[in-house]
Amino acid sequence: MKFTLATKQHMTEFFSEDGKVHPATILKATPLTVTAIKSVATDGYDAIQVGSGEQKKERVSKAVLGHLKGSAYKVVKEFRTPGGDLSAGATIACDIFSKGDVVTVSSISKGKGFQGGMKRHGMHGGWHQHGQKHSMREVGSIGSTGQQRVNKGKRMPGRMGSDRITLKNVTILDVDVTNGILLVKGAVAGKRGTVVEIKG
Repeated sequence: MKFTLATKQHMTEFFSEDGKVHPATILKATPLTVTAIKSVATDGYDAIQVGSGEQKKERVSKAVLGHLKGSAYKVVKEFRTPGGDLSAGATIACDIFSKGDVVTVSSISKGKGFQGGMKRHGMHGGWHQHGQKHSMREVGSIGSTGQQRVNKGKRMPGRMGSDRITLKNVTILDVDVTNGILLVKGAVAGKRGTVVEIKG
């Protein structure tokens, strides 16, 4: 399995060779460093642990610094795949992907805080005339007269956003190995700077 980590930059337009325009998201992929190889024999599962980016060592606990051999990576992730011929200290660049590859993209969406039913679920709200006051954006009745309670899973106001969003069958439109840029088709969840997992 091919994989890498990137940060979301911004969206743009991409013109293909046949003249069609596609919405695209620019992802900045920095080289990954393999920090550990986990196997079924030693850890109970196969995985490759990688680190990306840099930060101050004061922000990392001594236990993590010891595990990472003194390196303070900003992001440490695991990918559930056998290590193969990789070993600790190896580098993984974005050149493992090529134009036209179909990948799976995962990221954390924008946090929107506590929102009402109209914004969170697209409800229509109440009437805006005939004596309505302060109740145009309410969700309406939430229970029933028989069971005297609110059913579980009822769509109501609550926290919105900050969810892990996974998009499958995303096409890579272009790869710039020199600058570490991946151009993927469509929109990717999250704000600018969000860490994005790309798996092929």
